[in-house]
Amino acid sequence: MRILIVDDEAAIRRTTRIALEAAGHEVSDVVNSQRAAKALDEEPFDAVFLDLKLGAEDGLDVLARLLKAQPGLHVVMFTAYANIATAVEAMRRGAFDFVPKPFTPDQIRGVLAKIERACALQSKVRTLESDFAAESPPIDLESSEPAARQALEVAFKAAETSASILILGPSGTGKSVLAREVHRRSGQRAGAFVTVSCPSLSRELLESELFGHVRGSFTGAIADAVGKVAAADGGTLFLDEIGEMPLEIQPKLLRLLQEREYERVGEARPRRANVRVIAATNRNLAADVKAGRFREDLFYRINVISVALPGLCERPADLARLAESCRIYFVARLGKKNLAFSSEVLAAFAGYAWPGNLRELRNVIERAVILAAGETIELRDLPDEFRRPSQPGFVVGGRVTIDDLEAEHLRRVLTNARNLDEAARILGIDPATLYRKRQKLGLV
Repeated sequence: MRILIVDDEAAIRRTTRIALEAAGHEVSDVVNSQRAAKALDEEPFDAVFLDLKLGAEDGLDVLARLLKAQPGLHVVMFTAYANIATAVEAMRRGAFDFVPKPFTPDQIRGVLAKIERACALQSKVRTLESDFAAESPPIDLESSEPAARQALEVAFKAAETSASILILGPSGTGKSVLAREVHRRSGQRAGAFVTVSCPSLSRELLESELFGHVRGSFTGAIADAVGKVAAADGGTLFLDEIGEMPLEIQPKLLRLLQEREYERVGEARPRRANVRVIAATNRNLAADVKAGRFREDLFYRINVISVALPGLCERPADLARLAESCRIYFVARLGKKNLAFSSEVLAAFAGYAWPGNLRELRNVIERAVILAAGETIELRDLPDEFRRPSQPGFVVGGRVTIDDLEAEHLRRVLTNARNLDEAARILGIDPATLYRKRQKLGLV
């Protein structure tokens, strides 16, 4: 942890520092509240050991200012004037604990253990909140298909290290779920799992989201913000769709990966963060490097371990099990009973290309469970594309023309993509070409 000692007695600062550093923590010490405020402004701390009698200052007043500067800070009060009344008042004002002077190393170690447990619980809460926000049916992280099984084995073996991992695969293949599982199996599991969606924000807002900003650094920056990197300190930072990260931000991410340093927007002072980075993309980053859309040095830095998740159409042996898992989840969630797939539905699933992969599978099954009128999910409960007479023919290698295959693929990608830009990227064409093809098919 990063710990700040605030005491006007040099001997107390020295002995406390020795005890804290012996426990493996990074320690700074200052003599008054002004220097304490400056230290907190320069970088975040996990804990502060604060003297109750700080020269002419009242430590309880300083406590309030420190907590205002960094909410959630663990402040431990210590003093030679220990009594129950001051301890109760310190706790009431937000102190984490109270240590009398003179103190023993065992007392300091005991307080540190309590702080570490509190930090671990806070990280767990943040991760659980993130999991709850991304609530979805459980993804089966096993496979009967060799390619998928090998990808999962590589990811789980790499999870035990601190190496950066790049997860490749089409949209909807479960890249974010795999990233969470890697975090859960890693040495950083006690820290937070923090997600940043690279395509969701403008360049300016994405930089602020990642690294934080200082008040007044841009229009709307009415207060300091610590950023996702600081939130993930000691844990895992997951960069979803890193291929969409603007070139201007990429050098700053490279610096974080190489030197564990970064700067907030509007601030020149470097800060440090120990984060494990997992990135994911549906793009061909090697091609983007050649085209100048992605930095080569950053590509090699995040590509220490590469894991390629195959699309659902490449996992026919897993399809029935995955569909059954989704059915069980949505039947329980929606309060349905004795609801099963008909044989026609299972056949339609097997003959479908699943351009939206696992995400599309979940959506289709949720819709079917909602619409099912009896005890069986029938073809009528599936989207229109599953009920077209020609549907079984739309399989690569089937008895279908190239034009019809292209048209069907285009329709399905447009249905499952989040927007036209993503659809164009998936199809490997520019937006103007996509517009012309949509016009030709009457999809505009």
